[in-house]
Formats: sequence, C-alpha cells, structure tokens
Amino acid sequence: MQDIEYKVNKDAKIAVLCGGMSSEAEVSMRSGKGCFEALKRLGYHNAEMVVVDKNIAQKLADGKYDYAFNALHGKYGEDGCVQGILEILQIPYAGCGVMSSAICMNKEYTKRVLSTCKDIPLIKSVFVRKGEDVVKACEGLRYPLITKPVCEGSSFGMTKVNTPDELVPAYEEAIKFNADVLIEEFIDGFFITVGVLEKDGKAFATEILEIRPKNEWYDFEAKYTKGMSDFIVPSTALSEEATKKIKEIAVKAHETAGCSGVSRVDFMVMNDEPYFLEINTSPGMTETSDLPAQAAAMGISYDELVLLILNSVGLNK
Repeated sequence: MQDIEYKVNKDAKIAVLCGGMSSEAEVSMRSGKGCFEALKRLGYHNAEMVVVDKNIAQKLADGKYDYAFNALHGKYGEDGCVQGILEILQIPYAGCGVMSSAICMNKEYTKRVLSTCKDIPLIKSVFVRKGEDVVKACEGLRYPLITKPVCEGSSFGMTKVNTPDELVPAYEEAIKFNADVLIEEFIDGFFITVGVLEKDGKAFATEILEIRPKNEWYDFEAKYTKGMSDFIVPSTALSEEATKKIKEIAVKAHETAGCSGVSRVDFMVMNDEPYFLEINTSPGMTETSDLPAQAAAMGISYDELVLLILNSVGLNK
C-alpha cells in the first residue's frame, strides 16, 4: 500500500501497551515488541514499551504520554478496561474504543448487536445463564453442538458435543471460565479469518486467511501446536462470489459493532456460505499472527500495518 499519511507527529511520546494480566500476556509481549520496533523504524523515536499491570494508571500518568498503542490481548486489555483508563487520563489511543471492545469481548452481546443487521449470517445458538437447565435450553438446537464460555479466547473451555449425553459435562467445563455459556450448532466446514483496517476514515477488508486444522475442529491444540494446521492466504477454497461477500460482511460487522482502526473477524464456511463466529478487537501482531499475514498478502508491510493502526488514534467509539 502506498501513500499512508503520518497523522501522528514523530516527536510524540507513544506508550505501546503490552503484557497485561490475561492468559494471553506472553503473546501480548511479542505483539508489543513487534509494534514498538516498527514504530522506531517509522521514526517514532519517543515510543516506549509499557508493560501493563495493576499499576498501569499510575505508570501512564507518570509517563506523560501523548498517545497509546494497544497491543494487549484478552481480559483487561481487549474488553474496554484499559480503554476506560486511557479515556479518564485523556490519552488518545489507537484501535477500538470502550464500547466496541466491551461488546466484542462478550460473544452474547456481539451476536445481539449484529442480529440487528440482516446481512450478517449468525449461527443458531442459545445462551445459558448460571443455574439454568442446559439440556432444556438446547432442545431447539441440532447436534452436534459447540459449547463456549461467553468471554474467553484461544478456545479455552470449548467442547464439541455430539450427543445430549455429552452436553452437561461440556457445559460444566465451560463454566470453569465464565458463568454464562454460548452453545452453537456445529458448522461442519472450515475456519477463515479476515482483517478489517481503516484508511482516511474508510474501512476495508484484508485478504482472507483460510485455516485447515489437522484435528476435527480448530481447537486449542490446532491453534497453538506447530504443524497442526495449514494456513492459506489468500484462501483458495472460496468462490469469487463468496470471497467478495465475506469481505463485505466483515466490514459490516466491524462497523455495526462500532469498531475503530482495526479488527479481525472470524467465520466458519460450509458449502461456500460463511457463518459469523466473532470479532477480535485487538488482533495478534506477532511475526506469525493472522493479521500481519493477511495484510502482507495485499501488499501492506508490517510497518505500514502498524502505521495504519496508529493513525486511528482519537477516532474510537
């Protein structure tokens, strides 16, 4: 991509927020390091890596930062919490704001918001609150099912349920992570993900990354064990019509959820038809992460990707 404007003064003091207090802290440190080094290469000589802990508000106040670049993943960093601290401290930041971060971290409320848009295909599902009869709640669903904690990433607490006899144990595994559980019909297809970026106020989709796990579905082992999944970008399994449709849906989901600057939208595909899974408002930025690979496939270098995200400061909703 050519002619990306530098909207943030190169003398600005930028805090690259990384680490954090979630199960994804180690990945966030790698993302933060990559973004920090890119900012340095881009000429932002006052950029600093700031490791997030429970004293982050004091660190940010003491550091007198002009801007923040969020490279956090998971709880406290991707759910609106750190965004709220930045709002209180009046530090403009890149990426999604408080509202969209909080909504997209919760699978239930993401689906509620997106259900207002008829163009976004959602998987048939139910949400089961703590204390509800899970078997009764799922009576209208077709097996197999997938049980998921409402607010968790990296496939933690997820189980494929083939028969009603397996439902209660799967539900009990999910509530180890969250009190509320999303239960969806299983889509017997393949997993894809597409990034959404913004330039000059206009959102656009990256190339589509297709993931073919060696396991039955894209579980924790398939995601994080080298060689357990094949990654294809751009996807070769989609028709031209489906590719166009998925990119349009990804942008629509990004905008409907109120996202800003960057997101990554995940789908399952069956018979060339996409089914929405979730929106990630702070995608991984490591050397092997999905978003940099998606951007590279359309001619956007890692440094250009970081600059595009940085340019979203102050545009959060």
